[in-house]
Amino acid sequence: MNRIFGSTAKKPRPNLQDAIASTDARIGTIEVKIHKLDTELARYKDQMSRMRDGPGKRSVQQRALAVLKQKKMYEGQLDQLTQQTFNMESAAIATDNLRNTMATVDAMRNANKELRKQYGRLDVDKIDAMHDELSDLLEQANEIQETMGRSYGVPEELDEADLEAELDALSQEVEEEATPSYLQDTLVQPDFVDEAPVEAQPNQAEAVKAT
Repeated sequence: MNRIFGSTAKKPRPNLQDAIASTDARIGTIEVKIHKLDTELARYKDQMSRMRDGPGKRSVQQRALAVLKQKKMYEGQLDQLTQQTFNMESAAIATDNLRNTMATVDAMRNANKELRKQYGRLDVDKIDAMHDELSDLLEQANEIQETMGRSYGVPEELDEADLEAELDALSQEVEEEATPSYLQDTLVQPDFVDEAPVEAQPNQAEAVKAT
């Protein structure tokens, strides 16, 4: 049926971009025509500059006037099409800006809904209570750590003089343990010795040998 009576499908409406492209094509065609007319006018001008006044020159002048009128007509159309293109491009830019603005507004609206939905699930009072409870637990944990880190059997206050005396006693005991018992008696002078023995000098030793 469509082959006989033709298709009933509607053609898509032209958009601004299609209209701009079509207008630009018409502007290009008119510019080519104006260029041809300029070339023809230049040829007539050259002919008239070499001709004397008379019927022949007036005939060329009439043809030049006709070409000039045609050129003016095309230039008027060119101005109109150029203005139309400018208006359509301005409208296209405004449309794109409006489309971008609408997309931004929709995105912000969706984000607002999502934020309300998420924040609606939060209870500020419960969050504060949870924060306080967490602080209490951390404080208890610190107290437990301090308790577990205490030392047992160590007096809180120690006298430094007592510590030094004890250290000296320990040092003396270590020296006595390091010296054998059979040498400890030889190191002690007998009771009948009043003074320590004097070591013999080298000269005295030689004198004794000589005698």
